[in-house]
Amino acid sequence: MTINIKYFGQIAEVTQRDEEFLECTTKYISELIDTLCIKYPQLKNKDFKIAQNQELVSIDTKITGTEIALLPPFSGG
Repeated sequence: MTINIKYFGQIAEVTQRDEEFLECTTKYISELIDTLCIKYPQLKNKDFKIAQNQELVSIDTKITGTEIALLPPFSGG
């Protein structure tokens, strides 16, 4: 399955891109994040939230969508 991965803010700075298409053979978000951390080692030092098809999900969520977004921490109140 091809997944469109979108990067925002500090995460886009680390990856040097706003988005990429990745052929995904993993079943869970955690496995995808592990793969991305191998490709972009600096991601290990960043805090971020994960959205699947524009809905926030936990790292142990099964991949069911075609769009994953890595979102930096939000500030403000």
